[in-house]
Order: sequence, then structure tokens, then C-alpha cells
Amino acid sequence: MFDLKTLSPEAIDRSLAKAQHYRLLNEPVQAESICLDVLRIDPNHQLALTTLLLALTDQIAHGSAETVTRAREVVPQLHAEYDRAYYAGILFERRASGRLHGGSAGGAAAAYDLYHQAMDFYATAEALSPPGNEDARLRWNTCARQIERHKLVAPAETGEPLMLE
Repeated sequence: MFDLKTLSPEAIDRSLAKAQHYRLLNEPVQAESICLDVLRIDPNHQLALTTLLLALTDQIAHGSAETVTRAREVVPQLHAEYDRAYYAGILFERRASGRLHGGSAGGAAAAYDLYHQAMDFYATAEALSPPGNEDARLRWNTCARQIERHKLVAPAETGEPLMLE
């Protein structure tokens, strides 16, 4: 095993900017690594936690169940109730998209259920959002459109077993 090199506290802002840049370049593993480096020196850094969560959810479609578990572990570490609800919604929405496009048996039924769970989290976040912040509403609408576009129905209506993990 390697002894990881520790960042200096002065490097946090620049490092997180790089992590966000790597996410935009579709390199979530690099972004994740940077966030973990920041969190080693500041375990409660909220921007590092949210960027880590997003980098992990970026990997859901091609990652393992462990990626989902790790992302779920980040949500309770967020300080604001709005952030916990909003980012939990993103986690469920991205899981739904992964199921929908993953081609697994029962994927459509699982996607429907996961989109609905995401919508519940977004509804909670919307109620907590400050005036002018309608991010949760926008994401809720996206989930609704995905359900409609792909003609998803509740698992009980399809007769398919629902296997979320």
C-alpha cells in the first residue's frame, strides 16, 4: 500500500476547483480522489462532500453497488437539511437513470420506483429551498418527464419483481 500525500490547507480551494473541472470533463474518478484528499484534512468541508457525492453518482451507471453505498454514506454528512434532501434526490435520480439505461431485468420497474423516490426528496428540498432557488423543482420535473418519456409504470402494474440493489 502507498502512503498518500497530504494536501496543504492552502490548496483546498484550488483542488476543489480542479475536482469540479474533472467532473465537467467526465473524469469522476479523478474528481473523487481530489475530494477524498481534501476531506482527509477537513472532514466536514461541505463543498468537498457535495462534489464527492456528485462524482460518485457520476459513476453509478458504470460502477458497482459499492459506489451507491459510498454515495449514500455522504448524504448524512451534509449539514443543511435542504442539501441532504436535494442530493439524496440526485442520488436516487441517477440510480434510476442507471437502471433505465442499464438493460437489466426489471430495470424499468426499478427506474420508476427510484424516480419516484427522487421526486419525494426533491419535494422535501423544494419546501426547504430559499426564494429564487428552484433547483429541486427543475429536477422533479426532469424525473416526471423521464417517467412519461419512457412510459414507466409502477412495479405492481408490470408484475416485475423490484430489486433495487
